Amino acid sequence: MPLKSLLVLGLLASASVLAADTAKAPAAPVPLLWKVSDKDNAVYLLGSFHLLRPGDYPLSPEVEAAFADAERLMFELAPEEMQSPAMPQMMLQAALRTDGRTLQQELDAATWRRLEGWAGKNGMPVVSFNNFEPWFVGLTISIVEMTRQGLDPKLGLDNHFMDKAKAAGKPAAGLERAQEQIGVLDGMEATEQRQFIVEALDQAEKGSAETERLHQAWRRGDAEGLWSGMAADMKRQYPRLYRRINVERNDAWVPRIQQILTQPGDDDALVVVGALHLLGDDGVVEKLRARGYQVERICSACRAGTR
Repeated sequence: MPLKSLLVLGLLASASVLAADTAKAPAAPVPLLWKVSDKDNAVYLLGSFHLLRPGDYPLSPEVEAAFADAERLMFELAPEEMQSPAMPQMMLQAALRTDGRTLQQELDAATWRRLEGWAGKNGMPVVSFNNFEPWFVGLTISIVEMTRQGLDPKLGLDNHFMDKAKAAGKPAAGLERAQEQIGVLDGMEATEQRQFIVEALDQAEKGSAETERLHQAWRRGDAEGLWSGMAADMKRQYPRLYRRINVERNDAWVPRIQQILTQPGDDDALVVVGALHLLGDDGVVEKLRARGYQVERICSACRAGTR
């Protein structure tokens, strides 16, 4: 599975800050939405895609109803961090090389030539990348290519609900801090970082097929397809990174979500996180179900028995 999928599946909200009109989609996206209940309140879990198109709106009635029912919202990052002008600078600072070498010295000659070609086509001097770590360069390539395909971070599901929460006067908080998210990217092994650049260049040369496949799977609400076709591959090919990006963060989030369910009163919450965090045995949905909570998928368009 391309490491680029970490971004487009919504695993790292902070990545979208680095960032078209298309034809209207025929129907609202089928939501990746679950309701977790205890005796007096509920938490709605909504799987996000961080870069979307105008045609992905409006959302389904189930999602709008969950927002209306929620007294507060939670995201991977609090809105004041996610939407802060300081966020891109934080990523740039983390990405600066401190080892005394250049990116060209780290990459093999063939990859550097490919990067040089891509940069030239996009009006960027390739030497401007020399002071940055490979993960940041690979991420930049992916963002540039996805925005060219009409996917816009400003239209991502997180930003959409952050704006709605602000307009409705609903409090919103984060499950983690921005520095923690950036640290996940910055903590990638050197071999994974170099592979990230190669795969980003591969996808740039192939065009929009991979991104469109992910986007359409999200629009269909295809939880099983997203898991078996992408997350399972990532778990097999990059086990250490999968654990850092998915398992460890899910394990840290579950107690925070439980606090909402166990607190006095009947206030409900809507939690909007990257879609992959909700899928599979390592996902937040199954982790909460394993702790004894009632969990149901809310999706009128889904087949009977889909979770």
